[in-house]
Order: sequence, then C-alpha cells, then structure tokens
Amino acid sequence: MGRQTYLWRRGATYYARLDVPSDLVSIIGTTTRKQSLKTKDEATAKRLLWPVIERWRREFDDLRARGVLTDDHKAAAVWQHYSQSIERDEGQRGNVPTDSDIETATEKAVERIQHEEIDIADTLAMLDAALEVQVLQDRRKGGASIDALARRKKLSEMRKHLTSGNTALINHEVDQFLTENRLYIEARSPDRDVLARQMMRAEIEALQRTIERDEGDYTGIPLDPLVRPASGVHRAVAEPGQSVMEVFEQYVSENPSQVKIDTLNQARRDIGLFVQHVGSSYPVAQIDKKNVREWKALLLKYPVKAAETNVFQGMTIGQVVKHNEQISKPTITARTVNRHLSSLGAFCRWLVSHGYLDQNPVEGMALNKEKNTKTLTFTSDQMNTLFKSPLFAGCQSDTHPRFIQKPGNVLIRDHRYWVPLIMLFSGARPAEIAQLSVADVREEHGRWILHITDDGDKDKSVKNENSKRILPVHDKLIKLGLIEYRNFMLGAGQKRLFPDAERNSRGQMIADFSRMFSRYLTALGIKNGRGYSQYSFRHGAADALRRAGYLDHEFRFLMGHGDTSMTGRYGVIPQGMLEKRAELISAISYPGLDLDHLLPDRFARKI
Repeated sequence: MGRQTYLWRRGATYYARLDVPSDLVSIIGTTTRKQSLKTKDEATAKRLLWPVIERWRREFDDLRARGVLTDDHKAAAVWQHYSQSIERDEGQRGNVPTDSDIETATEKAVERIQHEEIDIADTLAMLDAALEVQVLQDRRKGGASIDALARRKKLSEMRKHLTSGNTALINHEVDQFLTENRLYIEARSPDRDVLARQMMRAEIEALQRTIERDEGDYTGIPLDPLVRPASGVHRAVAEPGQSVMEVFEQYVSENPSQVKIDTLNQARRDIGLFVQHVGSSYPVAQIDKKNVREWKALLLKYPVKAAETNVFQGMTIGQVVKHNEQISKPTITARTVNRHLSSLGAFCRWLVSHGYLDQNPVEGMALNKEKNTKTLTFTSDQMNTLFKSPLFAGCQSDTHPRFIQKPGNVLIRDHRYWVPLIMLFSGARPAEIAQLSVADVREEHGRWILHITDDGDKDKSVKNENSKRILPVHDKLIKLGLIEYRNFMLGAGQKRLFPDAERNSRGQMIADFSRMFSRYLTALGIKNGRGYSQYSFRHGAADALRRAGYLDHEFRFLMGHGDTSMTGRYGVIPQGMLEKRAELISAISYPGLDLDHLLPDRFARKI
C-alpha cells in the first residue's frame, strides 16, 4: 500500500486531509476529513498538519472506545442513576430550612429587638426585625410542598412513558452517561432503548424513595430487581482533563526535555498505541505495570507499518495483533518495541515528577538490545561501487527508483547526490545537510563553511544545541563542484540549497530518500539486512579522523556531540578556531576511494 498523503492543496491554500476508517464512516457521516490550514506556504502547512491529523486520529480512537455497550455498562448506569437521584434529593432537602434554622433566626431577631430596643408596638420595625424568620418559614412550607407535588407528578408521567416506550424524560440522562463513559450508540439502536428503559425504572424507584421521605420514611430500598449495585467489571473512566492523552498534551506543551516537534509527534503516536490498549477514557493516574506488561506483549506481535496497511485499517492494536495471526505480516523489531516503551517511559517520568504516579511503571521493562545492529562503515570497494553506480554516475531517469538503478545519461545533482558526499567529508547528519540554506554555505576568513543552524527558515531544526556548529567545506567537495552548485542556486534565486529535499508528513527531513537509499544499497549488493545506511557515511568520517590520529574528544564537537563552544552566527567564529576545524576536516580521507569520474566537467553540462 502506498503511503497516504495528508497534505492537500486546493487552489493556493493547503488543507489537511485524512481518510475516515471504514468502520467509522457511518458514525461520522463522511469518508474523508478535511480542514483548511489557512496558509499558502507549504513549509507552514507542514508544521500545522500533524497536530490536525493527530486530533482526528484521537477522535477516531475515542469513537471506537464508544462503540461497545456491555451489560456491565447498563448495570452501572442503572445503579448510578438511582444513587445520584437519591443524592440530589438529599441535597435539595438540605436546602430547605430546618426547625433549627428557624429557631436560630428567631433568637437573632429577639436579640436585635432587645439590643436596638425596638418598640413592639412599632409594626414596621418589628416586621423588619423578624423578616428573616418569616422568609425561612415561607421557604420551608412552600418549597417542600411544591417539591413534593413535582415529585408525584413526575412519578406518574414516568410510569406512563415507561408503559408506552417514550424515553423523552430520560434521554438527557442517557446521553450524559454515554458521554461521561465514552460510549457510542446510534440514536435508533435497540441497545439505547433498552438502556433508556432500564434507567427509567431506576428513576421510578428513586422517586418512590423520595415520596416515602416526604412522609418521614427513610427505610425504603429498591423493589425492582433490576435496580441493584453493579457488580460487573466496569472500565475506569477519567475525570475531565485526566485521561492519558489529555494529560499527554500538557506534557507536550511543557516539553520538559525540549525535544524536536517530530520527536514529540512520534511519542504521541507511540502512546496513542498504548491508549488503544487501555482505552481513550483511561485515567492517567492508573497506569501501572500490568498495563505496560500487556501492551509490551502486544507490541512484540505488532506488524510493521500496521497503520499504513489496508487490511488493518480501523483496528485497535489488539485487533491488529489478532488479525495478523491469520495473515502473518512481519512484526516490528525489539528496537522498535523499545522505542515505544521509551516514549511511554519519558512521559511516565514526567507523571511521577508531577504527582500523577508514585513510580514509573515502564522502568525495567525494556527488551535486551538487539545484537549486530551497529552501524557499519563502508569499505573503499563498497564506496567505489556506490559512487560509480547510476545514482551518482548517470541513470535512465531521476523520477523513479527503478530507473535510478539503471545506467543512463541522466545526471542527478540534487540532494540525493550531494547529501551522501557532504556526509562523507564532514560527518554531518543527513537532515542537517538537507535543510541548509544557500546563505548557510559562505566564506568566513577566506574559507568556505557550512553553517549548521536552525536560524532563518522556520522549517529548520537541529537535534540539540550542540548540533549548531560551523564546518569548513572539505577541499574534495570544492573540487567536486559544491561551491559551483551553491552559486548556481543563488543565481537561480533559490533560498534553500536543496529545494527538492522535503519533510514527510511526520516532519522528518528527507525520510523518503533515506528509505530509498537503503533499498538502493540492497540492490547494489552492499546491504543485506541491518548495518549499512546513510549514517554509514557519518560513522566513516569519525573513523577517518581516528585513522588520522585524533582522539574522540578532539573532534566530537565537529560531529555535533558535546560542547561546541561556538554555536555560530554570521561572522562570530574566530579565525583560529576556524583553522582548527579546517585542519580536522582536511584530515578526513579514504584510501582507495576514487571519485575522479564525478569531477564537475559533467556537472557543468547538467546545469
């Protein structure tokens, strides 16, 4: 199945768009959700897109959680309605003045008369002094009689409606129970009529108790066998604002570790899977080891890309796992399971620090790390094979991966060509390179530099503060034509160095190319399973610096690890520091690597 496109443009304006799961179409009333993002700028639209998609997905999850009404729910509704009706009656009676209230008011009136020496012959003064006593007496007499009359009238009407099947008198209470318990029933569902009639029987019993109390009898108990304390297991329901995802959004707004927005979005998806297991109304304060243990067991059987696979559309994690037992799709790795647990664990640490939980239930639950998953560096032979392949030396077409793998005369000279090469001779991360602006490649003190920063374009981001740094451009990249490419993009009026490098719907820069590159390595016979990826270039640069005699602590700032000392803005890095960085970059070399066939005479023909 192809990846669903969530961003849609109508005219000049961008919209969020999401297909409604087939099992919810009849409930929502449409096959597609659409919402204007109110912007004509694509980068802005991408930033606004994912929260909208996640809100819709939470709505879908919530509707599914409302989809099952059990006998336990009905029993709970009946007893809850009876109990609350009795409690309301008691509260109303508590507002009716008692003999004690009237006696106290009388004593205060007498004290006032005596203190102010009011003449008992002064009718108006006496009326004013005794006014509160009179008001209380009137409230007691009139209020009680009116309430008693109303109760008898309602009891009579409720019995008539129950006999005729008219649920108008109870519909509001039914809707309230369904809403509070996150349950959904179609308006004309037989189950809803059953629930309504049962709650009417509870109300009749409660009204009978209140009438008995009007006569001073507080000993009555329900005579209807249906109205009894609920004994079945009832799903925990959070108070408003206390469900897992509601509190998670507070965690996101605080962002205690100041992580990137795409990391938070990933955590939202991971914890959304946990919510599918415990229920959308589950109280965050009741997350425990049992919840996490059961969820981890499901994750171990959870298929790869289940959310993007047609056969699993509209299913919860439990349903997906059960269905996959029949069709046997590949399941996620232990590493991915640990990522889900890590997302929940970070959230739970925050819950502990904010008093929602006493201890982190995810602690100690991670799986042992997979063996042999370390990122490998390319050998010289592998790099020669790669850089002489069609992606770099010429292919049939640059529009489809299948044609990129075939030799031809089409030269690719966009981010797909430059990102691997820049990684190879700088150690920078692929997303850092892909988001560079033309202005980020400039001369400082007579040297060309790459400025890794989140300044400028609002769509730019870095992994952390240490990632902001300045990297001299390696001489090999200059010989290969990087500066000529930069100048060409400048002359073409481009602000970004690689305008075709895009973020996916999750906000991840060139993630699609990363997947394509991994498959490309497999097609070349370089990759077989895990180990090789774009990050092999970054690891290779670190190894090259070690071969040159440098220790890790001497170049870690170059890789964006540890304290960079100078995160960099225009013209602030001293020449001495730049020379030291240039010395390190120049030390990156690969014995046996031949890139002469990529020299810019062929590049010039491309542009």
